[in-house]
Amino acid sequence: MTTAPWRDPALPADARVADLLSRMTLEEKAAQLYGVWVGAATDGDGVAPLQGEMTADFDWDELITLGLGQLTRSFGTAPVDPALGAQALARAQRRIAAAGRFGIPAVAHEECLAGFTAWRATAYPVPLAWGASFDPALVEEMGRRIGDDLRACGVHQGLAPVLDVVRDPRWGRVEETIGEDPYLVGTIGTAYVRGLESAGVVATLKHFAGYASSAGARNLAPVRAGVRELADVTLPPFEMALREGGARSVMAAYTETDGVPASADPRLLTEVLREQWGFTGTVVADYFGIGFLQTLHRVAADEAEAAHRALAAGIDVELPTVKCYGTPLVTAVREGRVPESLVDRAARRVLTQKCELGLLDPDWRPEPRGTVDPDSARNRALARRLAEESVVLLDNPDGLLPLAPDTRIAVVGPRAADALALLGCYSFPSHVLTHHPDVPLGIEIPTVLESLRAELPDLKVTYAEGCGVDDPDPTGFEEAVARAAEADVCVAVLGDRAGLFGRGTSGEGCDVNDLRLPGVQAEFLDRLVATGVPVVLVLLTGRPYALGRWHGRLGAVVQAFFPGEEGGPAVAGVLSGRVNPSGRLPVSVPRVPGGQPWTYLQPPLGLAGEVSSLDPTPLYPFGHGRSYTTFAWEDVHAPEAEIPTDGAHDISLTVRNTGERAGAEVVQLYLHDPVASVTRPDVRLIGYRRIELAPGASRRLTFRFHADLSSFTDRTGARVVEPGTLELRLAASSADVRHTARLRLTGPVRVVGVERRLRCEVEVSRGTD
Repeated sequence: MTTAPWRDPALPADARVADLLSRMTLEEKAAQLYGVWVGAATDGDGVAPLQGEMTADFDWDELITLGLGQLTRSFGTAPVDPALGAQALARAQRRIAAAGRFGIPAVAHEECLAGFTAWRATAYPVPLAWGASFDPALVEEMGRRIGDDLRACGVHQGLAPVLDVVRDPRWGRVEETIGEDPYLVGTIGTAYVRGLESAGVVATLKHFAGYASSAGARNLAPVRAGVRELADVTLPPFEMALREGGARSVMAAYTETDGVPASADPRLLTEVLREQWGFTGTVVADYFGIGFLQTLHRVAADEAEAAHRALAAGIDVELPTVKCYGTPLVTAVREGRVPESLVDRAARRVLTQKCELGLLDPDWRPEPRGTVDPDSARNRALARRLAEESVVLLDNPDGLLPLAPDTRIAVVGPRAADALALLGCYSFPSHVLTHHPDVPLGIEIPTVLESLRAELPDLKVTYAEGCGVDDPDPTGFEEAVARAAEADVCVAVLGDRAGLFGRGTSGEGCDVNDLRLPGVQAEFLDRLVATGVPVVLVLLTGRPYALGRWHGRLGAVVQAFFPGEEGGPAVAGVLSGRVNPSGRLPVSVPRVPGGQPWTYLQPPLGLAGEVSSLDPTPLYPFGHGRSYTTFAWEDVHAPEAEIPTDGAHDISLTVRNTGERAGAEVVQLYLHDPVASVTRPDVRLIGYRRIELAPGASRRLTFRFHADLSSFTDRTGARVVEPGTLELRLAASSADVRHTARLRLTGPVRVVGVERRLRCEVEVSRGTD
């Protein structure tokens, strides 16, 4: 029996795909360029297309005779047992393969922003908590574990991570981001990509590019960022995740920049992404993003023109369902309005990825391999560790924490006894189960109240809610205030409710006017403080909130960014002292609610000064976090030096744990450029290292700075390294500088490109134990 060349695994992928394309009709090629939104049957008997206002009406059996590019969220749409869902997906894949002439299955994709978005799957901390951990290795392990669970269920592509850099914390999707610094976002995001890709799952970088810079912090609003902000803040995390992480897919953003929608921008999706960076994977549309070119952006008169603009710009796959890349596109090609070469280009990329995934091989099998256990004990242990590392102790002025063992505690607040208080918008319980109120959570999520009682079983703990998350009126405080007044310590658990499009106080489409605590929680906190009982404020949020109103009036402040299903025990562990807090802020905490937008990446005019009555200086700066132990930074070797504009320089120090308990320090390296040809941020992160130390132990850290790390985009649009003086600042936060090294770069201005170094490597040598 002769095997067609495209079926031969011994041939290179490009040769196989070229042979396959030559055999396909226009309709069959176009069918590879769209997905269909389906739901898995709860009995495992296949999948069914979803119908609704935003989805196309089609005949499933007829549609799949042409083949199919992708299956959209068969697990993440309705509650289905993952093992049965895997069987249903496998049966659907066999039907798709059997229906078409070539027997090619679809790529199945799912959301995986904070874990596999499926019923009964582990709900990990949200990306903002990843950033707070400053621990790329742990995030990579999580990405690998999520990828293993996706693959076990037959999923090929994960729609994560989000690499948008926070520019305005009022934006609802801040919880989905990793932070406000491009270096932190890039290194943590790249680690997640490496983990997901190592499991054989295609990582999808989103949202490319500029989504988080939308005007007024409004979801899908126009982006008014300049070319240098895009080049130096927005794009670097994507470049790092592609070059170092090996991501194989990119999702185009909804937004427009300077009048050009990202989904119709060949400069972004082709020139930058493919020609400059060398990307060879697939570009997918954000859900309905191609249709939005007609309905929201109004740069296309109809669906066919929207398809043409998106294809020409470089979008290969329409998601989540067929609308523009189906009949409208095929008809436009037949009529000569769209070149068939654009269809061929996109189909070649899609089929090449399918080839790499083994979906064109003759021995392909859709059935799951191994046991489906998406919330295993190993997963939960990892979720617990990441949650513990991500909790940030913002303040503990008088050492109230850890709580004393004989303390009477009043636990109050709207987030204390609600399991959903720990989960972000894209966790399955928050994202999907709110539409299925009779279905159980499917996973165990201990609340902060339950966890604290378990953590401190001998203490007397009382509870009263006090108010809801977004109650409009300051009533109902009395019982909670009374419980607080009777206690030795009041633990006030406040924060957000994750949701979609205004149904929450944080999450997609849940943008806010200012950074006041939601509802009447600020008034509630005032009443608690007025009792005179020390108040420990615990925040479970998706964004930072202004806390200057209570500065100096609280016993302690603990910040957790939606820490996931094990977040309750993690927070309780910090309060009890079982966990020594080591999280650091990935976003600044403002002093006052207004004066936004603001992040720490400010040039001189963005800092406090006499020319304005508004002082944007944060209450707690980027990188800030406290510990229950102390650290000494000793034997610092940071001499003044002169190096060429392509040179390198080492800075080293010894970090010693001088306290009585084990802990983790995060040493951060910032760059200050006093004079440049364009204005530069006063400081920006260029390196960091989290180091765990037993009491009395030490380690020596060497930061290997390269001049490439000082590069920026000049007036001509070129990325350059300029000669001149620099300062390298070893710091415990962006505002807590411990040691400074002055460098002078000599020689000519040097233009750099994709060959430049993107990260500062840190060598850790053994010290004392």
